[in-house]
Amino acid sequence: MIAWSIAAAQSSGLFDAVIVSTDDEEIAEVSKKFGAEVPFLRPSEIANDHATTMAVMAHAVRWLNEHRGAVDIACCIYPTAPFLLPEYLRAGLDLLLADPEAHFAFSVTTYAFPIFRALRLDDRGRVAMFWPENQEVRSQDLPVACHDAGQFYWGRGDAFLNQSGIFTSVSLPVRIPRHLVQDIDEPEDWEMAERMMPSAVLAGVPGV
Repeated sequence: MIAWSIAAAQSSGLFDAVIVSTDDEEIAEVSKKFGAEVPFLRPSEIANDHATTMAVMAHAVRWLNEHRGAVDIACCIYPTAPFLLPEYLRAGLDLLLADPEAHFAFSVTTYAFPIFRALRLDDRGRVAMFWPENQEVRSQDLPVACHDAGQFYWGRGDAFLNQSGIFTSVSLPVRIPRHLVQDIDEPEDWEMAERMMPSAVLAGVPGV
């Protein structure tokens, strides 16, 4: 699975180096097989279920600063995003470079249904609306809502080191169509990705 993310980064032609951060020797060997560098193994304190993306990126940027020179801009690409296209990586970098006040640019996609008509279940299993005032509002009249697509996060080196928040006004969105977004965390996610694969092949996803 990680090979797809490596291929997307390589195909983009945007990077001086494609580096994988991992604490796992097997993942390191697979990554090197597909052309990525693994110049360090991730410390145990940021290699657990509670480690944050920002902590991992801060460690990588700090290592690069110390061993290869100052990092101006870096990009975190998740290994669980098999449908990432190089064109969206390029779009993210272009957005960040064009706005000197922005710290990050990252992938987003729209929810499949308006979240402002979302339902909750109470303790009795009954239905209630989070926003009852929207019950009679047409879906197309509600604001468009997006969520993190979980593909990539461009950021300035200092912003990663400072571990400042990504979901803030200093971040820019790169909108990805829903048919190219599937974050893989659970077996059900893998099954959904398999169903989406024909669309990804048509879109030209590297490595597929």
